[in-house]
Amino acid sequence: MTKFGYFLSCEEQEPHELVRQAKLAEEAGFEGLWISDHYHPWLDEQGQSSFVWSVIGALSQVVSLPVTTAVTCPIMRIHPAVIAQAASTSQVLLKGRFRLGVGTGEALNEHITGEHWPALDDRLEMLEEAVGIMRSLFGGGQVSHYGPNYTVETARLYTRHDTPPPVYISGFGPKAASLAGRVGDGYISTMPDPGLVSAFDEAGGAGKPKLGGLKACWAQDEDQGVKTVHRLWRNEQVGGEAAQLLPLPRHFAQVSELVTEDMVRQNVPCGPDPERHVAAIRPFVDAGYDEVYINQVGPEPDGFFAFYRDEVLPRLRG
Repeated sequence: MTKFGYFLSCEEQEPHELVRQAKLAEEAGFEGLWISDHYHPWLDEQGQSSFVWSVIGALSQVVSLPVTTAVTCPIMRIHPAVIAQAASTSQVLLKGRFRLGVGTGEALNEHITGEHWPALDDRLEMLEEAVGIMRSLFGGGQVSHYGPNYTVETARLYTRHDTPPPVYISGFGPKAASLAGRVGDGYISTMPDPGLVSAFDEAGGAGKPKLGGLKACWAQDEDQGVKTVHRLWRNEQVGGEAAQLLPLPRHFAQVSELVTEDMVRQNVPCGPDPERHVAAIRPFVDAGYDEVYINQVGPEPDGFFAFYRDEVLPRLRG
């Protein structure tokens, strides 16, 4: 049976609000948490971008839900050996309820160290090597690694849980979905695409967890919700490779000038009609996702949680 979780947006909410929303999500009956890992927001209007590992530490003290990064990029901005330490500590704090979601990232966040932003095939190679390093460190022994992309010298993790954190891999195209099936312990996507799920399964992912996520906007009326999403998250309606290649929030603002409110209305469930929200979530269930995470866009999270508790989650579970 599909589980439903809440997606915490570090790009839109400040850290104390993320912690508050996590508590509200558990009280409303959500069964898990996703949390984004960014250095910059996509648009300046979103306004935030806290350090995810600090927030996870706070979450561990106030909720009993599993927490998954959606997703961390371990290939450039932070060395995979350091990500392994952060993930291992998070697994201890969360008492075994942490899942490390990883992906090939975006120039938006990774360019800040001044390194060249690699092509997709190179990033996929780097990600596979990074996952191997992290898994070796999760084993608890002393690790040295001299690979094409990373060097690790006599590193060892001392703070470890009995169960290493599983590594779920994000994939928005067939190459990444296949890598996730071959290398990952699970799959993450924000696209209810049965073809990507099939690519994951066929590459070795059959039977492994598949997690999907989307944005929604509860509001007093649909028009209000559409305007909120268009103001804060119109960048999500820009297709193609822009999300991986553009380095600054102002660039996303420029390309998203092409996004209309009608595009938002068509693609994002907005407003107070529960059937509209259910209809947006169902394709993930039908595509074979085991868990689906929903993020509330905008300034009315309390209304969202009451709405989902009373109107949406019962319909999905019924």
